[in-house]
Amino acid sequence: MTSQVLSRTFIWRRLHSLMGLWLVLFLIEHLLVNSQAALLLGDNAKGFVDGVNAIHNLPYLPLIEIILLGVPIAIHGILGVKYLFTAKFNSGGSDGTKPAMKYGRNRAFTWQRLSSWVLLVGIILHVAKFRFIDYPDSVNQGENSYYFIPVTVDKGLYTVAARLGVKLYSSDEITAERKEFEDRHEEQALVEASKTFEDSKAYDHQQQVILISAQAYEQKLQWLQVLEKQKIDDNQVVAVAKDFGTASVFAVRDTFKDPLYVGLYTIFVLAACFHGFNGLWTFCITWGVVLRVAAQQRILRWAWALMILVTFLGLAAIWGTYWLNLKA
Repeated sequence: MTSQVLSRTFIWRRLHSLMGLWLVLFLIEHLLVNSQAALLLGDNAKGFVDGVNAIHNLPYLPLIEIILLGVPIAIHGILGVKYLFTAKFNSGGSDGTKPAMKYGRNRAFTWQRLSSWVLLVGIILHVAKFRFIDYPDSVNQGENSYYFIPVTVDKGLYTVAARLGVKLYSSDEITAERKEFEDRHEEQALVEASKTFEDSKAYDHQQQVILISAQAYEQKLQWLQVLEKQKIDDNQVVAVAKDFGTASVFAVRDTFKDPLYVGLYTIFVLAACFHGFNGLWTFCITWGVVLRVAAQQRILRWAWALMILVTFLGLAAIWGTYWLNLKA
Protein backbone atom coordinates (compact mmCIF):
# COMPACT_ATOMS: atom_id res chain seq x y z
CA MET A 1 0.00 0.00 0.00
CA THR A 2 2.85 2.38 0.86
CA SER A 3 4.60 1.72 -2.45
CA GLN A 4 1.40 2.53 -4.36
CA VAL A 5 1.06 5.88 -2.60
CA LEU A 6 4.70 6.73 -3.28
CA SER A 7 4.32 5.66 -6.90
CA ARG A 8 1.25 7.85 -7.36
CA THR A 9 2.99 10.82 -5.75
CA PHE A 10 6.01 10.26 -7.99
CA ILE A 11 3.85 10.29 -11.12
CA TRP A 12 1.98 13.45 -10.16
CA ARG A 13 5.23 15.24 -9.31
CA ARG A 14 6.72 14.30 -12.66
CA LEU A 15 3.58 15.35 -14.52
CA HIS A 16 3.62 18.71 -12.73
CA SER A 17 7.27 19.16 -13.71
CA LEU A 18 6.67 18.14 -17.34
CA MET A 19 3.76 20.55 -17.74
CA GLY A 20 5.97 23.26 -16.26
CA LEU A 21 8.60 22.63 -18.95
CA TRP A 22 5.97 22.93 -21.67
CA LEU A 23 4.78 26.26 -20.20
CA VAL A 24 8.36 27.58 -20.12
CA LEU A 25 8.62 26.89 -23.86
CA PHE A 26 5.33 28.73 -24.39
CA LEU A 27 6.57 31.63 -22.25
CA ILE A 28 9.64 32.00 -24.47
CA GLU A 29 7.52 32.00 -27.65
CA HIS A 30 4.91 34.34 -26.18
CA LEU A 31 7.35 37.00 -24.98
CA LEU A 32 9.43 36.73 -28.15
CA VAL A 33 6.37 37.54 -30.28
CA ASN A 34 5.22 40.30 -27.90
CA SER A 35 8.64 41.95 -27.88
CA GLN A 36 8.37 42.55 -31.63
CA ALA A 37 5.71 45.17 -30.95
CA ALA A 38 8.44 47.24 -29.30
CA LEU A 39 11.94 46.25 -30.39
CA LEU A 40 11.59 46.30 -34.18
CA LEU A 41 11.56 50.07 -34.36
CA GLY A 42 10.15 51.75 -37.43
CA ASP A 43 8.31 48.69 -38.76
CA ASN A 44 4.99 49.58 -37.05
CA ALA A 45 5.04 46.34 -35.01
CA LYS A 46 4.99 44.27 -38.20
CA GLY A 47 6.74 41.34 -36.53
CA PHE A 48 4.13 41.25 -33.79
CA VAL A 49 1.25 41.58 -36.26
CA ASP A 50 2.58 38.82 -38.52
CA GLY A 51 3.23 36.49 -35.57
CA VAL A 52 -0.21 37.01 -34.05
CA ASN A 53 -1.92 36.59 -37.43
CA ALA A 54 -0.03 33.33 -38.06
CA ILE A 55 -1.29 31.93 -34.76
CA HIS A 56 -4.81 33.32 -35.16
CA ASN A 57 -5.16 31.77 -38.63
CA LEU A 58 -4.35 28.26 -37.43
CA PRO A 59 -7.21 25.82 -38.12
CA TYR A 60 -9.14 24.65 -35.05
CA LEU A 61 -7.46 27.34 -32.94
CA PRO A 62 -9.87 27.06 -29.95
CA LEU A 63 -9.18 23.32 -29.74
CA ILE A 64 -5.43 23.93 -29.98
CA GLU A 65 -5.62 26.53 -27.20
CA ILE A 66 -7.52 24.15 -24.94
CA ILE A 67 -5.24 21.15 -25.51
CA LEU A 68 -1.85 22.86 -25.72
CA LEU A 69 -2.43 25.68 -23.22
CA GLY A 70 -5.56 25.21 -21.17
CA VAL A 71 -4.88 21.62 -20.12
CA PRO A 72 -1.16 22.12 -19.21
CA ILE A 73 -1.95 25.31 -17.27
CA ALA A 74 -4.79 23.59 -15.43
CA ILE A 75 -2.67 20.54 -14.53
CA HIS A 76 0.36 22.58 -13.46
CA GLY A 77 -1.82 25.11 -11.63
CA ILE A 78 -4.01 22.65 -9.72
CA LEU A 79 -1.05 20.53 -8.63
CA GLY A 80 0.91 23.69 -7.88
CA VAL A 81 -1.80 25.00 -5.55
CA LYS A 82 -1.79 21.66 -3.75
CA TYR A 83 1.98 21.84 -3.28
CA LEU A 84 1.74 25.48 -2.18
CA PHE A 85 -0.41 24.52 0.78
CA THR A 86 1.79 21.59 1.77
CA ALA A 87 5.23 23.17 1.27
CA LYS A 88 6.94 25.31 3.90
CA PHE A 89 9.28 28.23 3.33
CA ASN A 90 12.81 27.15 4.20
CA SER A 91 14.79 30.40 4.07
CA GLY A 92 15.33 33.23 6.50
CA GLY A 93 16.90 33.94 9.84
CA SER A 94 16.57 32.01 13.04
CA ASP A 95 14.47 32.77 16.10
CA GLY A 96 16.51 30.36 18.17
CA THR A 97 14.17 27.41 17.76
CA LYS A 98 15.43 26.37 14.33
CA PRO A 99 18.60 26.82 12.28
CA ALA A 100 18.98 29.80 9.94
CA MET A 101 18.62 28.99 6.23
CA LYS A 102 20.43 31.52 4.08
CA TYR A 103 21.60 29.39 1.17
CA GLY A 104 20.79 30.51 -2.36
CA ARG A 105 18.71 27.44 -3.17
CA ASN A 106 16.66 27.94 0.00
CA ARG A 107 15.86 31.48 -1.09
CA ALA A 108 15.06 30.24 -4.59
CA PHE A 109 12.65 27.68 -3.12
CA THR A 110 10.89 30.46 -1.17
CA TRP A 111 10.68 32.79 -4.15
CA GLN A 112 9.40 29.96 -6.33
CA ARG A 113 6.44 29.61 -3.97
CA LEU A 114 5.86 33.36 -3.66
CA SER A 115 5.96 33.83 -7.44
CA SER A 116 3.37 31.04 -7.72
CA TRP A 117 0.80 33.22 -5.99
CA VAL A 118 1.55 36.12 -8.34
CA LEU A 119 1.13 33.81 -11.34
CA LEU A 120 -2.05 32.25 -10.02
CA VAL A 121 -3.75 35.66 -9.90
CA GLY A 122 -1.89 37.15 -12.87
CA ILE A 123 -2.70 34.40 -15.38
CA ILE A 124 -6.41 34.52 -14.53
CA LEU A 125 -6.54 38.30 -14.95
CA HIS A 126 -4.35 38.27 -18.07
CA VAL A 127 -6.52 35.68 -19.83
CA ALA A 128 -9.68 37.51 -18.78
CA LYS A 129 -8.40 40.82 -20.16
CA PHE A 130 -6.86 39.84 -23.48
CA ARG A 131 -8.87 36.72 -24.31
CA PHE A 132 -12.30 38.01 -23.30
CA ILE A 133 -12.60 41.68 -22.22
CA ASP A 134 -10.24 43.20 -24.83
CA TYR A 135 -10.61 40.48 -27.45
CA PRO A 136 -11.46 42.15 -30.80
CA ASP A 137 -14.93 41.58 -32.23
CA SER A 138 -14.99 40.60 -35.88
CA VAL A 139 -17.26 40.46 -38.91
CA ASN A 140 -16.77 38.93 -42.35
CA GLN A 141 -17.55 41.02 -45.41
CA GLY A 142 -17.16 38.90 -48.51
CA GLU A 143 -13.46 38.09 -48.86
CA ASN A 144 -12.49 40.56 -46.12
CA SER A 145 -12.68 40.45 -42.34
CA TYR A 146 -12.75 43.44 -40.00
CA TYR A 147 -11.77 43.58 -36.33
CA PHE A 148 -13.11 46.12 -33.82
CA ILE A 149 -11.46 47.28 -30.59
CA PRO A 150 -12.28 50.36 -28.42
CA VAL A 151 -9.22 52.47 -27.56
CA THR A 152 -8.60 55.68 -25.63
CA VAL A 153 -7.70 58.75 -27.67
CA ASP A 154 -4.17 60.18 -27.47
CA LYS A 155 -2.26 62.48 -29.79
CA GLY A 156 -0.19 59.71 -31.34
CA LEU A 157 -3.20 57.50 -32.05
CA TYR A 158 -4.12 59.40 -35.22
CA THR A 159 -0.77 58.96 -36.96
CA VAL A 160 -0.34 55.36 -35.76
CA ALA A 161 -3.79 54.47 -37.10
CA ALA A 162 -2.96 56.07 -40.46
CA ARG A 163 0.33 54.15 -40.73
CA LEU A 164 -1.30 50.82 -39.90
CA GLY A 165 -4.36 51.36 -42.11
CA VAL A 166 -6.82 51.48 -39.21
CA LYS A 167 -10.05 53.47 -39.35
CA LEU A 168 -11.14 55.31 -36.19
CA TYR A 169 -14.80 55.92 -35.38
CA SER A 170 -16.07 58.32 -32.75
CA SER A 171 -19.58 58.15 -31.30
CA ASP A 172 -20.75 60.85 -33.70
CA GLU A 173 -19.30 59.03 -36.71
CA ILE A 174 -21.02 55.80 -35.66
CA THR A 175 -24.33 57.67 -35.43
CA ALA A 176 -23.72 59.15 -38.88
CA GLU A 177 -22.98 55.67 -40.26
CA ARG A 178 -26.32 54.44 -38.92
CA LYS A 179 -28.21 57.37 -40.45
CA GLU A 180 -26.54 56.92 -43.83
CA PHE A 181 -27.39 53.23 -43.76
CA GLU A 182 -31.06 53.81 -42.92
CA ASP A 183 -31.37 56.19 -45.88
CA ARG A 184 -30.58 53.39 -48.34
CA HIS A 185 -34.25 52.73 -49.15
CA GLU A 186 -33.61 51.20 -52.57
CA GLU A 187 -31.35 48.53 -51.13
CA GLN A 188 -33.91 47.76 -48.45
CA ALA A 189 -36.43 47.15 -51.22
CA LEU A 190 -33.96 44.78 -52.91
CA VAL A 191 -33.68 42.73 -49.73
CA GLU A 192 -37.46 42.39 -49.58
CA ALA A 193 -37.56 41.45 -53.25
CA SER A 194 -34.91 38.75 -52.80
CA LYS A 195 -37.13 36.99 -50.28
CA THR A 196 -39.78 36.38 -52.94
CA PHE A 197 -37.50 34.47 -55.33
CA GLU A 198 -38.12 30.79 -55.77
CA ASP A 199 -35.41 28.22 -56.45
CA SER A 200 -34.68 28.04 -60.17
CA LYS A 201 -32.15 26.03 -62.17
CA ALA A 202 -32.12 28.56 -65.00
CA TYR A 203 -29.62 31.43 -64.87
CA ASP A 204 -31.29 34.82 -64.32
CA HIS A 205 -29.00 37.88 -64.53
CA GLN A 206 -31.53 40.21 -62.89
CA GLN A 207 -32.00 37.80 -59.99
CA GLN A 208 -28.22 37.58 -59.60
CA VAL A 209 -27.85 41.37 -59.37
CA ILE A 210 -30.67 41.65 -56.81
CA LEU A 211 -29.36 38.81 -54.63
CA ILE A 212 -25.81 40.17 -54.63
CA SER A 213 -27.04 43.67 -53.75
CA ALA A 214 -29.26 42.27 -50.99
CA GLN A 215 -26.36 40.30 -49.55
CA ALA A 216 -24.14 43.39 -49.59
CA TYR A 217 -26.84 45.30 -47.71
CA GLU A 218 -27.15 42.58 -45.06
CA GLN A 219 -23.38 42.42 -44.64
CA LYS A 220 -23.27 46.18 -44.16
CA LEU A 221 -25.96 45.81 -41.50
CA GLN A 222 -23.87 43.17 -39.68
CA TRP A 223 -20.81 45.43 -39.88
CA LEU A 224 -22.77 48.35 -38.43
CA GLN A 225 -24.21 46.20 -35.63
CA VAL A 226 -20.73 45.10 -34.53
CA LEU A 227 -19.53 48.71 -34.68
CA GLU A 228 -22.43 49.85 -32.51
CA LYS A 229 -21.80 46.99 -30.09
CA GLN A 230 -18.55 48.63 -28.97
CA LYS A 231 -19.28 50.68 -25.85
CA ILE A 232 -17.13 53.80 -25.86
CA ASP A 233 -16.89 56.95 -23.76
CA ASP A 234 -16.32 60.49 -25.00
CA ASN A 235 -12.55 60.02 -24.77
CA GLN A 236 -12.61 56.77 -26.76
CA VAL A 237 -12.95 55.67 -30.37
CA VAL A 238 -13.45 52.34 -32.09
CA ALA A 239 -10.42 51.17 -34.07
CA VAL A 240 -11.36 49.02 -37.08
CA ALA A 241 -8.52 46.93 -38.53
CA LYS A 242 -8.37 44.57 -41.47
CA ASP A 243 -6.58 41.80 -39.57
CA PHE A 244 -6.57 40.38 -36.06
CA GLY A 245 -2.88 41.12 -35.42
CA THR A 246 -3.27 44.85 -36.07
CA ALA A 247 -6.33 45.03 -33.81
CA SER A 248 -4.34 43.19 -31.13
CA VAL A 249 -1.42 45.59 -31.30
CA PHE A 250 -3.88 48.45 -30.71
CA ALA A 251 -5.24 46.62 -27.65
CA VAL A 252 -1.70 46.12 -26.31
CA ARG A 253 -0.73 49.71 -27.09
CA ASP A 254 -3.83 51.01 -25.31
CA THR A 255 -3.16 48.84 -22.25
CA PHE A 256 0.43 49.94 -21.78
CA LYS A 257 -0.41 53.63 -21.96
CA ASP A 258 -1.69 53.18 -18.42
CA PRO A 259 1.10 53.28 -15.77
CA LEU A 260 -0.96 51.00 -13.51
CA TYR A 261 -0.98 48.22 -16.10
CA VAL A 262 2.71 48.82 -16.82
CA GLY A 263 3.49 48.28 -13.13
CA LEU A 264 1.26 45.22 -12.72
CA TYR A 265 2.54 43.53 -15.87
CA THR A 266 6.14 44.25 -14.88
CA ILE A 267 5.59 42.30 -11.66
CA PHE A 268 3.76 39.59 -13.62
CA VAL A 269 6.60 39.13 -16.13
CA LEU A 270 9.30 39.14 -13.44
CA ALA A 271 7.40 36.47 -11.49
CA ALA A 272 6.73 34.36 -14.61
CA CYS A 273 10.35 34.43 -15.79
CA PHE A 274 11.83 33.63 -12.38
CA HIS A 275 9.31 30.86 -11.74
CA GLY A 276 9.75 29.39 -15.20
CA PHE A 277 13.53 29.31 -15.41
CA ASN A 278 14.13 28.38 -11.79
CA GLY A 279 11.68 25.57 -12.51
CA LEU A 280 13.65 24.70 -15.66
CA TRP A 281 16.77 24.15 -13.56
CA THR A 282 14.76 22.05 -11.11
CA PHE A 283 13.37 20.03 -14.04
CA CYS A 284 16.89 19.18 -15.21
CA ILE A 285 17.79 17.94 -11.73
CA THR A 286 14.51 16.11 -11.14
CA TRP A 287 14.57 14.25 -14.45
CA GLY A 288 18.26 13.39 -14.22
CA VAL A 289 19.32 15.51 -17.21
CA VAL A 290 22.36 16.56 -15.18
CA LEU A 291 23.71 14.57 -12.23
CA ARG A 292 27.16 15.90 -11.39
CA VAL A 293 27.48 19.02 -9.26
CA ALA A 294 29.64 20.83 -11.82
CA ALA A 295 27.09 20.16 -14.57
CA GLN A 296 24.27 21.36 -12.33
CA GLN A 297 26.11 24.63 -11.80
CA ARG A 298 26.57 25.08 -15.54
CA ILE A 299 22.89 24.43 -16.18
CA LEU A 300 22.03 26.91 -13.42
CA ARG A 301 24.10 29.61 -15.17
CA TRP A 302 22.40 28.83 -18.49
CA ALA A 303 18.99 29.01 -16.83
CA TRP A 304 19.80 32.41 -15.31
CA ALA A 305 21.10 33.70 -18.67
CA LEU A 306 17.90 32.58 -20.43
CA MET A 307 15.83 34.12 -17.65
CA ILE A 308 17.54 37.50 -18.09
CA LEU A 309 17.10 37.38 -21.88
CA VAL A 310 13.41 36.40 -21.81
CA THR A 311 12.71 38.89 -19.00
CA PHE A 312 14.20 41.61 -21.19
CA LEU A 313 11.88 40.59 -24.05
CA GLY A 314 8.85 40.68 -21.76
CA LEU A 315 9.72 44.05 -20.22
CA ALA A 316 10.46 45.47 -23.68
CA ALA A 317 6.90 44.65 -24.77
CA ILE A 318 5.50 46.36 -21.66
CA TRP A 319 7.67 49.46 -21.64
CA GLY A 320 8.33 49.80 -25.36
CA THR A 321 5.11 49.06 -27.27
CA TYR A 322 3.64 52.47 -26.53
CA TRP A 323 6.43 54.54 -24.98
CA LEU A 324 9.07 53.63 -27.56
CA ASN A 325 7.61 52.30 -30.81
CA LEU A 326 3.95 53.32 -31.20
CA LYS A 327 3.56 56.55 -29.24
CA ALA A 328 3.41 58.74 -32.34
